[in-house]
Formats: sequence, structure tokens, C-alpha cells
Amino acid sequence: MIYFDNSATTRMAPEALETYDQVVKNIWGNPSSLHKLGDRAHQLLEASRRQIADLMGVKPHEIFFTSGGTESNNTAIKGTALAKREFGKHLITSSVEHASVANTFNELENLGFRVTRLPVDKEGRVNPEDLKQALDSDTTLVSIMGVNNEIGTIQPIREISEILEDYPNVHFHVDNVQAFGKGIWDQVFTSRVDMMSFSSHKFHGPRGIGILYKKEGRMIMPLCEGGGQEKGLRSGTENLAAIAAMARAARLVLTGESEKAARETAIKRRISDYLSGKPGIHIFSPMQDNFAPHVLCFALEGIRGETLVHTLEEQDIYISTTSACASKTADEASTLVAMRTPDDIATSAVRLSFDETNTLAEADEFIAAFDKIYQHFAKINHLGE
Repeated sequence: MIYFDNSATTRMAPEALETYDQVVKNIWGNPSSLHKLGDRAHQLLEASRRQIADLMGVKPHEIFFTSGGTESNNTAIKGTALAKREFGKHLITSSVEHASVANTFNELENLGFRVTRLPVDKEGRVNPEDLKQALDSDTTLVSIMGVNNEIGTIQPIREISEILEDYPNVHFHVDNVQAFGKGIWDQVFTSRVDMMSFSSHKFHGPRGIGILYKKEGRMIMPLCEGGGQEKGLRSGTENLAAIAAMARAARLVLTGESEKAARETAIKRRISDYLSGKPGIHIFSPMQDNFAPHVLCFALEGIRGETLVHTLEEQDIYISTTSACASKTADEASTLVAMRTPDDIATSAVRLSFDETNTLAEADEFIAAFDKIYQHFAKINHLGE
């Protein structure tokens, strides 16, 4: 089996699963309880928080645990909009955000907020000058993803940060779900970033657990009231086993990070070199430094993306259409649409995403399988004639 859908659903690291099982099988109290079992659980919870903070280079009290990237995005965006609405109701995002961000802004717009969605160029990247023009005295939040989940574009977070230095009261949120452990941290995080979202399963941790980084001093409104866990920002009994396993997974994925990213780049280059120049093939994730090493999106004219996915599935090769979160809806290829890609090409797009467990041998096996498909459809559609 070849699994090139790791950006959507990664395989849980055996060491993280071991940690998860150990916590589940042992008797741990509620971290909020006063007895010794509760104190033991609290110590593990805070040790996990410290480990994640150290890995990210931030402070432990700036790390909050959530159910995943979607909740982190909602909390950062809605929490800011609601907390700062008396100071302004203008919000800025991009036209290529993940659905958990895009739909959150849609909801806020329905509640009376004014939303500016920045356009992107042919590589899916926003222009910092467009942001500068959009900012005004009513702006309270800017939310731009670090790495696009569909084609792997790295957004100009550093340039945006420089612009926002002149707007200290504007919260800056970055959806970094796709960026953690990919060797590009210095491109997607700066001291001007106020909030970041992460999802455990993207770096081989358990599903259903995530992280919200919120800079010290930045106030946002909690979305869930309750017992006051996570310093009142995210009430509800913490999922201790998942949190501990996520902390271990985070440490593991950052061990040898540059070497892992290089292997992913090599796999991407092997397949990209094969695809390049072939009639009817459109590559949306070029081999450039401003694209993530683990995402390769391309289209084969004349065959819908889902058809190609199922054709390869029959050979035990698993890829995805452009977004696993939207692959069963009409919203797939939203990034390509924002890039003004023709509809017939956008609906043909598929995405390959790699991690450090993939190999060049798998890349070669994919190429061999895909080449038979390509030759068949090239003949039918008269490609290259």
C-alpha cells in the first residue's frame, strides 16, 4: 500500500500511541481534582504544555489545548471578533483559507462584521500590498494561513508581520496546521504573530486534539463556558491521554526535522520531474522555496479528480482531491478557483502529500502506476497531438 494522503490523515506514530495507551490504562485523576491522582494528572498536563511550548519557542501559559485545528481557528477568529467588536468590526483574511476559517468569517459576516478577503496570484499567494491597502482604523483581526492545504503555497507571513508592526492593536492569527514539522518554521512564525492553530493528527499524534497558541496579553473571548479549564479560554475536562501523546508526537516530528523535510522534497521532486512537460498535465505546486515540501497538487486534463483517486485506489495507492475536508462537497478546489484556474482543470486536480515515512521507492511505484493511466487517457483525449 502507498499512502500519499498524509496531509489529510497521518498515521499515528507508534511512540505516541504507546504514550496514549499508557495514560489510558493507568489510573489518572481529573487534572482539576484536588486529590493526589488529580495532582498527578495535572502534573502530566502541564509537563505536556511545557514540552510543546519549548518546541515552539513560546511560553507554556501561551499554549491552550483544543479538539483540533477547526476549534483553534474558530476560537482565535470568533474570540477576537467578539472581544474587540466595540473597537472595530473589520476583519481581513484571504480567499484561499481552509473551510474552518472561511466558514467562520462567513458566519461573522452574517452577524454584521465587515470582511475583506484578499485575492491571490497564480500561485495562490496573497500580496502584502493588498493587505496594507485593506487595513483601516476599524480593523481588529488579520487571519492568513501559513501553508495552503490544497497546493502547499507558503504565504508571506514575514512580510505581513512587518506591515502589522504599524498596527499593534490588530490581532494576527495564522492557521499553521499544515506547517508544523516541515522545516519552514522561520517562514510561518514571527514575534508579531499573536495566535496560531495546530492539529495533532497532522504530525502523527491522535485525532481530535489540537493546540491554540495565544500570545501573552492578547485577550479573546472564550466560546465555551464551563469549569474554567485552560485558564477559562476552553472549558471542559482535558483529554489527558491525547494531550500527552500529542506532546510526544510533536517532539518526535521535530527530531531530525530538516532531514525529514529533505526526504519529502526528494519525493516531491521525483514525481514532479516525471509530470513536468507532459501534455495535459498542470502542476500547481512547483519546486520552489515558497512552496511546502510535502504537498504536490496537479491535474490531468479530461479526468475528474475523484475518478483518478478511485482508479489509483484499485491499485492500493491512496491520494486525495484538493482538500480532504471538502472532498465530498461541492467546495473542492476552492484555492484553484481563487487562482482563476479554469473549471475543467480545477475539477481534475488531485493532491499528493508526503511525510517522513514515505520513500522514493513508493514514488517510483506511483509513477509506474500513474503512467499507465496517463497513457490511456492521453490516447483517448488526444493529448499532445
